[in-house]
Amino acid sequence: MLQATPLTDGWVLGHEGAALPATVPGCVHTDLLAAGVIPDPFLGRAETEVAWVGKREWTYGTDIVAADGHEQTDLVFDGLDTVAEISLDGRLLGRTRNMHRSYRFDVTGLSGRLSVRFASAYAEAEAVRGQVGERPNAYAEPFQYLRKMACSFGWDWGPTLVTAGMWRPVRTERWSTARIARVRPLVGVEQGVGVVELAIDVERTRVEAPLAVEATVGGVRVRGSVDGTHGRIRLEVPGARLWWPRGYGEQPLYEVELTLLHEGAPLDVWRRRVGFRTVELDRSRDEHGTGFTFVVNGERLFARGVNWIPDDVFPSRVTRERYRERLTQAAGAGVDLVRVWGGGIYESGDFYDVCDELGLLVWQDFPFACAAYPEEQPLRGEVEAEARENVVRLMAHPSLVLWNGNNENLWGFRDWGWEPRLAGDSWGEGYYLGVLPRVVAELDPTRPYTAGSPWSGSWEHHPNDPAHGTHHSWEVWNREDYAGYRANVPRFMAEFGWQAPPAYATLRRALPGEVLAADSPGMLHHQKAEDGNGKLERGLARHFVPPEGDFDRWHYLMQVNQARAVAAGIEHWRSHWPVCAGTVVWQLNDCWPVTSWAAIDGDGREKPLYHELRRLYADRLLTVREGTVAVVNQGAEPWTGVVRLRRMSVEGAPLGEASVAFTAGARAVARVEVPKELEPAGAEEFLVADAAPGADVDLVPLRALYFPAPDREIPYPKPEFDVSVAAGSVTVTARTLVRDLLLQADRLDPGARADRGLVTLLPGERVTIGVDGWRTPGADAARAALFCVEPPR
Repeated sequence: MLQATPLTDGWVLGHEGAALPATVPGCVHTDLLAAGVIPDPFLGRAETEVAWVGKREWTYGTDIVAADGHEQTDLVFDGLDTVAEISLDGRLLGRTRNMHRSYRFDVTGLSGRLSVRFASAYAEAEAVRGQVGERPNAYAEPFQYLRKMACSFGWDWGPTLVTAGMWRPVRTERWSTARIARVRPLVGVEQGVGVVELAIDVERTRVEAPLAVEATVGGVRVRGSVDGTHGRIRLEVPGARLWWPRGYGEQPLYEVELTLLHEGAPLDVWRRRVGFRTVELDRSRDEHGTGFTFVVNGERLFARGVNWIPDDVFPSRVTRERYRERLTQAAGAGVDLVRVWGGGIYESGDFYDVCDELGLLVWQDFPFACAAYPEEQPLRGEVEAEARENVVRLMAHPSLVLWNGNNENLWGFRDWGWEPRLAGDSWGEGYYLGVLPRVVAELDPTRPYTAGSPWSGSWEHHPNDPAHGTHHSWEVWNREDYAGYRANVPRFMAEFGWQAPPAYATLRRALPGEVLAADSPGMLHHQKAEDGNGKLERGLARHFVPPEGDFDRWHYLMQVNQARAVAAGIEHWRSHWPVCAGTVVWQLNDCWPVTSWAAIDGDGREKPLYHELRRLYADRLLTVREGTVAVVNQGAEPWTGVVRLRRMSVEGAPLGEASVAFTAGARAVARVEVPKELEPAGAEEFLVADAAPGADVDLVPLRALYFPAPDREIPYPKPEFDVSVAAGSVTVTARTLVRDLLLQADRLDPGARADRGLVTLLPGERVTIGVDGWRTPGADAARAALFCVEPPR
């Protein structure tokens, strides 16, 4: 039987003549940090002090001893970052140049010093650039010249920390006669029967040995033969339960076990969990353009999505538990789709395992982003090899529903000035429209492929045409106010977002000793977007009178503006289902403490946007604009009820009221017209729309508010409210209109969390906010951590 032994002990990293203890999996930065050689690059401006690390060669070493009892011993690296030379006792085993692949070397009978030498990624990129020629990209770093996590070179939300090391596990595998080299599982549903078809490749030490395979799933057992180095086996599971996205049904998982046999004795075993479901992508043309709608098990979905970036700029630090925490947070916000963005990595199996369990659909980008990528060797062969390996590695996961060729490169070619600069040179089109769809069609025909995001489906339309396929909206934020989201109805909004700073406690940890200000040195260093603070300030000034010299108020208002911006988009687009079939917010998470578009900051703290997503992505949602209430029902049952409409003054006086019945069908949107006499007449008035979320009228109502003027023009009264504290909660009772009340729980204690974000209270209303992790509760401290919108000054 194959024996796998992790190779984790005894590693050292050479530095200035010393042998530093090293952790595998890991990277140079984390080893130097553990040894006290470098400061924590996440703190202050220490990122700049460690830039030298990415520009040097580094060598890791350990000893290995040959073992008896098997015919072959392999040395297996699941991930080498990136350009490496591997030698054993002075004998060259091989060279690598792709972070996204695994590598295997025959070390049978060999012992001695194992050395893994990493070249500088910068040096390799410059060498390849010299070989293939210059290619444009969106940033001043050469990430498109090697197959490495692009965002390690920095991004508009990430630090420049160019890593090297064994970032995934290393092990030896000892085996005899044969081993399972690859299993390609095709999983589907045929007329109600779950089907698993396994295409098997084996590697042999003895060509003549007769081999057999045996597979089990769901109580079904099938045996088959191996012809040379290939075999195929089909299992059928009658009555298999369907796997559904969260909110649509359950997520039953079935374990598949495949055993390779020689004369009845097991040689190797392969195990995976699968789920039975069908997935289609409806890209039909209609009167609105070209659709982009996910269909799972025949059910058409409005995808409630988030974009995912690597959760740490040092990916080796992301554990299974951390994946589970972050993805559970996503599910808790009502998310049902996670897009793994193309400037990062193919995540570890742990990520997809958790998505399988939680019912989170996964849209997987191939790792190409924001650059023209050369198609010549040595890159072309690496691209195909990595694609083949990762398609097969991930295709067992029922959560995976889409392969996407790239992020923004088709758009960049057309709109970012690349086309004339390239003058006919290759730029990646051959990957996105050639290599990658061919690989997916050959290896994983059970899933759809799209060439990029955004992509209109062909060059017949502009790549980012909102009427065709996927759309990215970045004029809003970069140049326009978020009211611009309401200008069109894209078929699928795959990227949009608005920035805000991280939580206060995150800033205090990341910028120790700094007097916080919007433009303090540390704050500016932890703002990576071009003119990021300028865009924040201009975006705020359209709605609020900017606070002068009051960091706490600035911090609060920026978080309010982020939540409102994203809400403006999602409310509008959800109200236009089924023309618009999904929104994917940029972004769920951060890889370090930074001002960014994330809903969860780099320390894992939830911004107000996170809690707003819980409202926006709930099955049932009310939205209101001029003259109309949209009743959005993504639930499986019709929603029948009454919308209570109230026209009110900001001083709290009722000016009119009506109740209007509605029925929104299952997975449908209904519209309720607002009577003319209830429409707000000016900045002093607003509209309240309430409806029970279900048949039980005693349930807390869903609410939508419509203020016809920006806050800077609204004559709010001075907010007055009472605060009381009990174990695990803070209760606020309003005596006036209190708009966008927020308890910043991390100001009470860095470990404290609140269970809700922004809430608007009418006079006489109260809200109880649950608080975990607050060790010394008190009413005065609670009041100091409460913020709300105040009258314009």
